[in-house]
Amino acid sequence: MREKTLLKETMGSIKKHKWGIISSLIVAAALFYGGFQLGAVQSPPAAQEPQVEVSSDGPLGVSSTLLWDAIDIVKNKYIHIDDVKDEDFLYGTIRGAVNALGDPYTTFLNPSDAKKFDEDIRGNFGGIGAEIGKRDGQLIVVSPLKDNPAERVGLKAGDIIVKVDDTLMADFTVEEAVKIIRGEEGTVVTLLIMREEWNEAKEFEITRATVIIPTLEWEMIASPGQEDKNIVYIQLYTFNANASSLFRDAVTEALFSGTKGVILDLRNNSGGFLDVAINLAGWFIDKGDTVTEERFRSGESRALVARGNAALRNLPVVVLVNGGSASASEILAGALRDLRGAKLVGEKTFGKGSVQELETLKDGSTLKISTAEWLTPAGHSIDKEGLEPDIEVALEEPAEGEEFEDAQLKKAIEVITPMLGQAAPPPLVIEYVDLRSATSSE
Repeated sequence: MREKTLLKETMGSIKKHKWGIISSLIVAAALFYGGFQLGAVQSPPAAQEPQVEVSSDGPLGVSSTLLWDAIDIVKNKYIHIDDVKDEDFLYGTIRGAVNALGDPYTTFLNPSDAKKFDEDIRGNFGGIGAEIGKRDGQLIVVSPLKDNPAERVGLKAGDIIVKVDDTLMADFTVEEAVKIIRGEEGTVVTLLIMREEWNEAKEFEITRATVIIPTLEWEMIASPGQEDKNIVYIQLYTFNANASSLFRDAVTEALFSGTKGVILDLRNNSGGFLDVAINLAGWFIDKGDTVTEERFRSGESRALVARGNAALRNLPVVVLVNGGSASASEILAGALRDLRGAKLVGEKTFGKGSVQELETLKDGSTLKISTAEWLTPAGHSIDKEGLEPDIEVALEEPAEGEEFEDAQLKKAIEVITPMLGQAAPPPLVIEYVDLRSATSSE
């Protein structure tokens, strides 16, 4: 496992504050919270034989007789038709319609899969500790979670998952892949991984474990040539319900310690509660300023605005991002760049900026469908595009026996140093919205 080394010549001795507030997520892949809304969800009645009525004038403006002609041919000619249930045709048709959209975040689960997925989320099971997503039809690691099995064996953001054990992942949805990757704690799963700079794929054996996710770490660091620690470095791992209060505590102590600047590290933070991202933005921008805009298919939009006290309004800010920064991370980073001129340092973000609604159908199957997209305050679409860093810095693996150097953090310190002391922070007034009971907006 990598050891993060803070350069002694630039930072001096370090006082680190770490909270063990943990999300007991035991998932191999947590779905992206920063754009998910529960739609009109009804409790499913007892399971019943699925039925469907289709007119000749289909909802897509084409004749549905073509569909039924194809089904009739299959029923009349397929050699093993006696092994196929009628509902398999129905669910297969729905999956075909959903897959035709080409949207990895719009998915369909039949009643049995939906029930199992819900039971898995609520139950005890093991995972590898990595956020999983799809890009260009490939299953990828969005971000390995800190101090979890995937990170310990060396998985990285952007790794392509070619195979899980003996199963190729090419045509699998994220949910289907998660079902295979998860399993009993202590058991081993083998992932065949392809990385951009490799000539051939490599296997990683990962022992499943209970996945624990830290929320936030912070420390005061010194700019080059300074003895006093005058920069607060905040590493946010997830936008969970604890993040707002922990961020408040960190900022409060940092301000009383005389911080002159903020480095916010959102690398490998794949999202969380949208409300938390909005709340954290309120520390940096004026109350009422637009943090993000939600745009619907009709062209109508809805602005989500900051509601904090802007206690960090006058302090220079640098944001660290990479390919594992997604969803709520991208919303916050985009707002700070557009409204505060914050510099983004690192690598291009993932590009997950769509809103999903979850619909439960009357037979117990579920349909998760993208209904809107997020825009930054300047109107930049996050979805599929991501955010390009203002200053691109790649991380290189250290040679064997050498200590890892965080070149991205080093560059962030270099960028923020000339800005320190240019403006004094406003009077410290701590206002805080308690989001511990917030609703997930995945």
